[in-house]
Amino acid sequence: MTQHFAPPGPIGFGGAPLGNMFEIVSDADSRATLEAAWDAGIRYFDTAPEYGPGISEHRFGEVLRNLPRDEYVLSTKVGRLLRADATKGGKHGPFVAGLPFRSDYDYSADGVRRSIEDSLQRLGLARIDVAYIHDCAEDAHGERWLEVFDTAMKGAAVALTRLREEGVIRAWGLGVNRVEPCVMALERADPDVFLLAGRYSLLNQPALETLFPRCEERGVHVVVGGPYNSGLIAGGSTFEYQQASSDKVQARDRLAAIAARHGVDLRAAALQFCAAHPVVASVIPGTKRPERVRENLELMRRPIPPDFWAELKRDGVLPESAPTPA
Repeated sequence: MTQHFAPPGPIGFGGAPLGNMFEIVSDADSRATLEAAWDAGIRYFDTAPEYGPGISEHRFGEVLRNLPRDEYVLSTKVGRLLRADATKGGKHGPFVAGLPFRSDYDYSADGVRRSIEDSLQRLGLARIDVAYIHDCAEDAHGERWLEVFDTAMKGAAVALTRLREEGVIRAWGLGVNRVEPCVMALERADPDVFLLAGRYSLLNQPALETLFPRCEERGVHVVVGGPYNSGLIAGGSTFEYQQASSDKVQARDRLAAIAARHGVDLRAAALQFCAAHPVVASVIPGTKRPERVRENLELMRRPIPPDFWAELKRDGVLPESAPTPA
């Protein structure tokens, strides 16, 4: 079995919040947050053209290009090209303010090469380590997603495999919020790592029985994004970037009640649960404040009593087969 390249863990830095997700982050706070991550020992950083659009990559580059390049792993995404468009005003999806570009899907081989070159220009760096094909899944493309996925496999995946062989990148995979395209990519190509958001968490584990065993067989790794399910587990009100439904809130409250009985911070449990599975290389909670970076690292190390995990499984909150921290 080939062991593919994977970003370092157990915790990395997710760049969506620094693209002004839901609210504006100042340049000063962005810089301070990234510097805090570096000072705390984080060495994996993930961003995307989509985040801002463009502003997250700019902000990452302003900090990372002043640091020793061989000491960290950097990933970004392909599958969208940014085109100047003053009418957009920097607004794009959940990103409330960014650079004056629109984001156009392009999963072709030529689009991938241009996307990487554009990212390098925004970052001010000579290379990235990992390229994820972004959002070639049903939540982004609706009923057309299988057609879009096929285009990505025939275009982007082939180009990225070639770029890996040429040494331009070290690894590639998918960056998605759904399990199905990851399973299909393993059948059709040779990816190294998946960035899977919101599909392996205390509240939601569809990847456990469908994707993770296949990854183990192939030596493929997973980076877990959205360990707090876009904020709900951490005490917020959003699940998968939208207002959480009442059943999800009730599920979170049930988890929180069990955690309270055991004196456990639910955020610590969320991070450590994600990291406990052997295929998971890194967990990348997003944050926009320096103190939260340090807090996440402390939460990842905080002791959690075995009885807490035992109760979650006994009550059917977690599957019996889910690995939990030792």
